[in-house]
Amino acid sequence: MSDSTSQAKMAPTDERAIRREKRRALIAAGVNPYPIRSEVTAHAAELEESYAELAVGTDTSDVVTVAGRVRALRDSGKIAFVVLEDVTGQIQLFCRVNNLSEGDWALLKGFDLGDIVEATGLVVRTRRGQLSVSPTSVRLLSKSLRPLPEKFHGLTDREVRYRQRYVDLIMNPEVRAVFRKRSAIISLIRRYMEADGYMEVETPMMHAILGGANAKPFVTHFNALDRDFYLRIATELPLKRLIVGGLERVFEIGRQFRNEGMDLTHNPEFTSMEAYCAYSDLDGMKRLTEGLFKSIAREVCGCEEGHEVITYQGQQVDMSGTWRSVPLSEVASAAVGEHVDMDTPVERLRELCRDHQIEVQDNWGAGKLLFELYDELGEKTLVDPTFVCDYPEEVSPLSKRKEEDARLTDRFELVICGHEYANAFSELNDPVDQAGRFAEQVAAKGFGDDEAMGYDYDYVRALEYGMPPAGGIGYGIDRMIMLFCDQPAIRDVLLFPQMKPEVVTRADIASQLPDATDNAAASVDAIADDAEEGATKEAAREQAAPALSTGLTREQAHELLERYNEDPFHIEHGETLEGLMRHFAGKYDPANVEFWGQVGLLHDLDWERFPDPVQHTVKAAELIAEAGGTQELARAIQTHNSDNNPELPAPASKMECVLFAVDELSGLIQAAAKMRPSGSVVDMPVKSLKKKFKDKRFAAGCDRDVIRRGAELNGLELDELLADVLDAMKAIAPVGDIYAKGAQGEQDGASAAE
Repeated sequence: MSDSTSQAKMAPTDERAIRREKRRALIAAGVNPYPIRSEVTAHAAELEESYAELAVGTDTSDVVTVAGRVRALRDSGKIAFVVLEDVTGQIQLFCRVNNLSEGDWALLKGFDLGDIVEATGLVVRTRRGQLSVSPTSVRLLSKSLRPLPEKFHGLTDREVRYRQRYVDLIMNPEVRAVFRKRSAIISLIRRYMEADGYMEVETPMMHAILGGANAKPFVTHFNALDRDFYLRIATELPLKRLIVGGLERVFEIGRQFRNEGMDLTHNPEFTSMEAYCAYSDLDGMKRLTEGLFKSIAREVCGCEEGHEVITYQGQQVDMSGTWRSVPLSEVASAAVGEHVDMDTPVERLRELCRDHQIEVQDNWGAGKLLFELYDELGEKTLVDPTFVCDYPEEVSPLSKRKEEDARLTDRFELVICGHEYANAFSELNDPVDQAGRFAEQVAAKGFGDDEAMGYDYDYVRALEYGMPPAGGIGYGIDRMIMLFCDQPAIRDVLLFPQMKPEVVTRADIASQLPDATDNAAASVDAIADDAEEGATKEAAREQAAPALSTGLTREQAHELLERYNEDPFHIEHGETLEGLMRHFAGKYDPANVEFWGQVGLLHDLDWERFPDPVQHTVKAAELIAEAGGTQELARAIQTHNSDNNPELPAPASKMECVLFAVDELSGLIQAAAKMRPSGSVVDMPVKSLKKKFKDKRFAAGCDRDVIRRGAELNGLELDELLADVLDAMKAIAPVGDIYAKGAQGEQDGASAAE
């Protein structure tokens, strides 16, 4: 239920307000309701096992300390009964006034349901046969300020259960059992894989190139590199790189992220396991899968060997024996009532799709159409474990083609009760074939397929070194947990499933904040605004930076440059930096191209008149202010000399980091161009620039360390920076291309024509 509903039901006594007052009174009395630690020596289940034979009405001399959440309270005057629940079960406290100090008895009388308490005392069995701890001391460990749901009805609203999983776990023991079972299954999977010779590894969560599956990705911005990355949709390509590297059996259990819908079997953030085995194939993956699933059925579900039969949502699933393998076309044929395969005319396949209300695209071939018929109509008819094989190459860009029919691939999906649980390939290891498949995926993107993969140059390069024949498989761990725990929805096996943002009112927030005397700093309105906007607000801050003003027109800025610089080289250098900064502004900050340009134009404004390395740009700030320029313009310019004068501001914004990088490097590029027959940057290859950079004798006045620092500031490798700035120099030419042969003659001709 919502907070507002809860508050309405608590009126007029307002249980939360009463509990907050109890908290305040305890603190005022010198009692800390949230102490740092507790020394627990026994748990409920351990006591039940150890004292199972203790006779009724018997007291022991054994002293134990237990702790847990108060689940029941009964006060009988000089005797009180408290039921504590810990991680293993429940234990009763049999409390007698004569055994407790006056302070502890008063504290006990103030306990509420949900409080977490500690009790130290003797183990006893009451005259009614209840194993108990008779405390000689009690302590409050955590005061509960919010009442638990009503005992007999509990927490039944699924929306609230998923959102407030902590309350769901408190109130529903069967939910705790599901997640203990989940943990046991994942632990078993690891043991099973390791026993079979597989090594567990970890691969990156952020990928520069989309690959490993056909799915729509989440995109995040990597500030250090100033580029977008994909949260991974699969671990396949990194794992197969490890097979290339000689790790013959590898697996990874981890989170994947797919920016798709949420339903009973899909959550945008989910857990999978992928495994790859060198010198294996599809049959090897079948045997691995049968063995793994049967092992879980036996060890977690209690099945007998040879009779691995479980029940899932009322359907009996027989996992024993050798599982059936069937071609995809055969399942599709049964679903449409006629034989269809790769030789069926495309128009007939399209007609069948339309007859069954399946949307198709004009560029789809027979393979894609056949798959859609199977996926939409046939998959849901399979109950017992079935390996669906022979997938069309069109929908299997990473699998080997079948030797007997190159239009099909050596691939299977494991289907149980109409749902996919695993996807396996005889892995493609021909780099030329793989490159072609990637190219087809890129073409699919051109037709609007936002789930198609990118072209992974590095992965193809890895295959070019040679990958052995290999079998690979991916398992949907969450769906496996659903199956073995008999849960109908993926949310029931995820501790924190993805939910729509909760609507939290200002009254809800105000009810949680400290009193004014407890120093609540931020206002309720500020907190509410921040909570409502969340990550969207942070993204908006970066994407919608305010337009910056220099206070000068471009003409005024250029006039200022000429006023304090007579050497044509200094004018040309300013114009070169202006062009480069405008170029990079178009890439990183289109709203502020003019500002970036003037920063470049005026960055060395004071150097000709005041050539002091330490005071460089200090005088420039004064000159800019006198001309009506803004402080923001002056500050941005000063950052590029902070390495010589630590009192100046260091580069912080992207604009300032770019200025620092291109200032020194542009001079090296121009010096290198001067040595070429053309004298131009336009035909300069990046390898030539790299050679000149490594040759410390060449253009020794260009500080290589400053250039390296520029690369670091921009989150780039040095080679990347060299290539980027060289490309920018070519893009702005003839600006900055000051040594190009014939450039002067062309200018003279233009003047004569005028």
